[in-house]
Amino acid sequence: MAKTELSEYIAKDLENQKGIYTPVRASLIERLLVKRAPCSKLHPNADDEFSMDSVGPSYEIINDYETKFREAKWMERRVFDEPLLVEKLRPDGYLILNGHHRWAAAMRCKIKKVLIKIINCVTESDVRKMLERSKHDKRVAIDLDEVIFRPSDYKYLEKKAFTFPMSLRFKKRIRLGIPALFYYLSKHGYDIWLYASDYYSIDDIRKFFRAYSARVDGIITGYGKRQNKTKSEIEMERLIFNKYSVTLHIDNDLVVVTHGKTKEFEEYKIDSNDEDWSKKTIAIVEEIEKHAAKK
Repeated sequence: MAKTELSEYIAKDLENQKGIYTPVRASLIERLLVKRAPCSKLHPNADDEFSMDSVGPSYEIINDYETKFREAKWMERRVFDEPLLVEKLRPDGYLILNGHHRWAAAMRCKIKKVLIKIINCVTESDVRKMLERSKHDKRVAIDLDEVIFRPSDYKYLEKKAFTFPMSLRFKKRIRLGIPALFYYLSKHGYDIWLYASDYYSIDDIRKFFRAYSARVDGIITGYGKRQNKTKSEIEMERLIFNKYSVTLHIDNDLVVVTHGKTKEFEEYKIDSNDEDWSKKTIAIVEEIEKHAAKK
């Protein structure tokens, strides 16, 4: 597949998607069992830089992958080290979330099937339903990868929530005290929203935290992967912004309180060692609550 031929194929596929293809939720069975898919069943994402006329594919990156794939085939080694992250589409196939250049290289190398991992992303409908159910006007926003998840060699970790064989699927470890922090926040009227720049299936994240008896209300993943926000993402942000009068942004060493449409904010430093991070964070929230009660 020549450069021009690939460009034409992408443009045609993007045009064919309009008014026909719709993201849908994949069942747990499908997500567990479907590990490969034909390249022809994978569709480029119109919201990704790869598909934009102003940016487009990097043929240098594609060529590098091509060289790697051809060498692997010649040496009879596994071609793909990591699966492409995809979202199920109706009526057929999958939308590429991450891995466009590897997909393009596979197409040019005439590789028929590639490794995939099916992700169920949050939708505008999911956000609307969650906000309709909520009776709170306060929320907490926490980054999964930056604040909650920790490396397996990190000193202060919660015990594993899963035993074998589920531990093979849920390998992430979380910071000591996260379940206690979530319990405190929920008890005091906060909705808990988790954010991640990487793609995670929202079903997996909910199940993961339920195993720790930790309530999670909203999950937004993949927000750092696209240069331009979709109309749906902009609408989700609007809905969330209009719902809450107070948002606590909890980071590793800071809690930032923002107040609704006024955009006023206060900062509170989390002065702690890693062992008592959750305890110190709860103390800060208590201080914020007392300050709010006096107003």
